[in-house]
Amino acid sequence: MTHPLRKHIEEVISLTDEEFNFVLSHFKPVNKRKHQYIVQEGEIVDKEYWILKGCLKSYFIDSTGKEHILQFGMENWWITDYESFVKQTKSKTSIDCIEDSELLYISFEDRDKLTSQMHKMERFWAKKSKIGRIALQNRILSLLQNSAKERYELLLKQYPKLFQRVPKKMIAAYLGVSRETLSRLNP
Repeated sequence: MTHPLRKHIEEVISLTDEEFNFVLSHFKPVNKRKHQYIVQEGEIVDKEYWILKGCLKSYFIDSTGKEHILQFGMENWWITDYESFVKQTKSKTSIDCIEDSELLYISFEDRDKLTSQMHKMERFWAKKSKIGRIALQNRILSLLQNSAKERYELLLKQYPKLFQRVPKKMIAAYLGVSRETLSRLNP
């Protein structure tokens, strides 16, 4: 059976068995329970995570104590505080597990070594980065252009399984609406 990470990588680049084993040697597995953090605001993030199983959220708490969810992460998605990871500065967000999760992570140092030794992986992450920027741009445009109802319907259309895995108050925090408004959008 093909390793899920290999399958994921080979959506972008092809790898020989030897190359994949080399790539995999740079990753380490970690299991986290529901509500456990993988990143806490204020720490310097030195790991990027790939989700084998589970659901996570990236978020920050504003000065009034309100939670704002920037991203959900599910199987086959990458997650970290990218500014902290790339610049090695203090994280502005926290990431924790909504469900028990199985993750693979690669350290900043190991990712740097891997991409310098294997240019295929540099191309892989460049492509993933471009896809991530497109998704972020579309999210920002949606927040600026669409009504709450349109944002809700778009999220439901794009990620229907998310609604079965994530409490409604988190969906509301992601959409930038109150729980009450979300209830009106979803009678």
